[in-house]
Amino acid sequence: MQLHISPSLRHVTVFPSGKGVREFIKVKVGGRRMSYRMLFYSLLLLTFLLRFVFVLTAVDTIDGESKYCSTIGCVGKRLGPRIWGRRLESLVPEDMYRILEEKGKEEVGRTDIPQTLEEFTAVMRTKKPDLKTFAIELRSMVNLMEQRTRSAKIQEYLYRHVASSSIPKQLHCLALLLANEHTNNANARLQLPPAELVPNLVDNSLFYHFVIASDNVLAASVVATSLVRNSISPERVVLHMITDRKTYATMHAWFSLHSLAPAVVEVKALHHFDWFTKGKVPVLEAMEKDEDVRAKFRGGSSEIVKSSVNNTHEKPHVVASKLQTLSPKYNSVMNHIRINLPEMFPSLNKVVFLDDDIVIQTDLTPLWEIDLGGKVNGAVETCRGDDKFVMSKRFKSYLNFSHPLIKENFDPNECAWAYGMNIFDLEAWRKTNISQTYNYWLQQNLKSDLSLWQLGTLPPGLIAFHGHVQIIDPFWHMLGLGYQENTSLADAESAGVIHFNGRAKPWLDIAFPSLRPLWAKYVDFSDKFIKKCHIRAS
Repeated sequence: MQLHISPSLRHVTVFPSGKGVREFIKVKVGGRRMSYRMLFYSLLLLTFLLRFVFVLTAVDTIDGESKYCSTIGCVGKRLGPRIWGRRLESLVPEDMYRILEEKGKEEVGRTDIPQTLEEFTAVMRTKKPDLKTFAIELRSMVNLMEQRTRSAKIQEYLYRHVASSSIPKQLHCLALLLANEHTNNANARLQLPPAELVPNLVDNSLFYHFVIASDNVLAASVVATSLVRNSISPERVVLHMITDRKTYATMHAWFSLHSLAPAVVEVKALHHFDWFTKGKVPVLEAMEKDEDVRAKFRGGSSEIVKSSVNNTHEKPHVVASKLQTLSPKYNSVMNHIRINLPEMFPSLNKVVFLDDDIVIQTDLTPLWEIDLGGKVNGAVETCRGDDKFVMSKRFKSYLNFSHPLIKENFDPNECAWAYGMNIFDLEAWRKTNISQTYNYWLQQNLKSDLSLWQLGTLPPGLIAFHGHVQIIDPFWHMLGLGYQENTSLADAESAGVIHFNGRAKPWLDIAFPSLRPLWAKYVDFSDKFIKKCHIRAS
């Protein structure tokens, strides 16, 4: 069979290869003419394709400024080089990175560094510099801004330290008024509790025993009021208030004149406890030495800030931690005294210890139903939670693991727990050497020039109670309300106990306005003593 195509492509002829009659098939091909309708549809399709390509290109350009692709074209553009084994080239020249990473000696003493981004842009447009000069100027401006930000942050921490370490004049006024009332008003000197209720102080079967150690009358009153007001059975609440000698008259006068009946309230100063007066108290001896060592090796707040100026690599939060060690509360006997609870209350089996910067928002009697599993301390852990600033604390956050004594004995990644609201099984405690361990490590820290840890009473507590802690539900203790303002108000309102740990205490002017009402609602601002001292809700 043969195939013949005409030169004009109009005819195709097929000849059979066999013998006999010549047969052939002739196929006629239509003329190559295009109709107007076909032309119209072709132009319409072309117009659509051009518009599609334009939109796709525009979106790809926009996607180039973002991390994620929103079109198939963008995905193809980004994945294409990788499919062929090639890497995407950076749009930033490598020299730019090298210049930015260099330490600029030429920046020292310069006074012409642009102060703002607007000024920097104007200078660059005027000078039209090369890439190297542009990078150097950019680095100089960023370094200057970093230095100023660091300096401002350190100053902020210094001012907050001063504000949090000082006694507000309103609280000083309140203490003076109550001390005077204790002297001149017999009702301010009433026996607490009344004689007929004294047996309740040692009754473990019917009563729930709470302990507060504080030298701040206003703060202690809020804890006590919120505890009783939210209790389902306030007649079964026994509150043991511990204070120091100088605050005793003030504290006694307040709770004598502001009854929390039917709850039972006891107010005692440390010198009223027999164990405190019969011999040496290791905690007090350690505190005296601790104060001497701090003065010798740490200096005052001005010395810490001065050294930070010379050490430009020291982060502001490290400076803040150093300043925090100078806070009076970290060297207060009220903070350390909880380690002697078994000696202070020899007849009690279980107590809940409350710090004076907390607010109770629910009934706490269910805490007595929690099984501690033979452990001594029921506490909330602080290494897990949505708030990564507050709930990210492990042993390495408090202890100095560069010191061999700490490194050899503890795990840096072990989860920490919190003081503030703790259930203490005093019966189990008396079978351990927790108090002795606490005092031993206080001595070791003094011998090491305070190098084992930096912050107050929790680090030795972490050591002493190591292996004796039962973790409880975080509902019972929400922390961080004195550290950051972005704490969720809804979360705070739904917690059983909220803790204003940190510098921004709710009774100070530096308290966070959005969180202070949670504390202030338990203060009676119509009270004559509160009004005379100009203590206000905001």
